[in-house]
Amino acid sequence: MPAGAYHVTCDAIITEAVDATFMLIWRRGAMDTTLAQWSQHWDPLANGQYDAQPYELDVNAPAIDWKSGDKLVFRYGGASATRREAFIPNGDGARAHGRLPSIRLP
Repeated sequence: MPAGAYHVTCDAIITEAVDATFMLIWRRGAMDTTLAQWSQHWDPLANGQYDAQPYELDVNAPAIDWKSGDKLVFRYGGASATRREAFIPNGDGARAHGRLPSIRLP
């Protein structure tokens, strides 16, 4: 797979202020290689709305020697929040006024 931009769409429902960290990982067997890592601060919508907030960006990553059986892992985690579900990727799509998470390869 060539070096280039991975287009990440990850609209999310935010239940409290949270600093989220995202990673794209190339997994071969038991070995993980981090291709890209970034962070984003989120605040919940006003008035307790339970709708997805839009989020998409291009993340540059190096070329990889992809082989059958390899996996692309999208990992995310939150810090500075009291609830584990402060950042919820939008699995409801348009029903939550957002898009389903996706990654377009370079």
